[in-house]
Amino acid sequence: MIDYFLANMWQIWAVIAIVCLILELSSGDFFIICFSIGAVFAIISAVLGLSIYWQIFIFAIFSLLSVLFVRPVALRYLHKNEPNKPSNADALLGRTGRVTEPIIVGGNGYVQIDGDLWKAVSNNDTEIAAGTTVRVIGRESTIITVETL
Repeated sequence: MIDYFLANMWQIWAVIAIVCLILELSSGDFFIICFSIGAVFAIISAVLGLSIYWQIFIFAIFSLLSVLFVRPVALRYLHKNEPNKPSNADALLGRTGRVTEPIIVGGNGYVQIDGDLWKAVSNNDTEIAAGTTVRVIGRESTIITVETL
């Protein structure tokens, strides 16, 4: 059984590479993808017939090189190194959307932004009709405050 695994190590390295890519999709830190790059080079070494020890060594070296050289470049170009990059609901501030359910005086309605519906209130206690374009000016928990444009 072990002989079979050693003869087909490229398949195990391929599974490792794919799992690392899937895990990277959930993190977005460009750290786990470095192990996927190392696994790709390990696949190449396995196909070339190198021993398991060389495969592990190549995996470790190329993973480390990826962390040192590929990750900073990826972060620079894809995240643009913004120190205070807003995320989640904070990223909605300043965005525009369309009222889908009227926002009533003293109550709330719903605003659609990029396909997502958000509970919204008016900034100056006026009614805002459905179909009106609004801009997000504040947020309290998951309820956004909007103003008409």
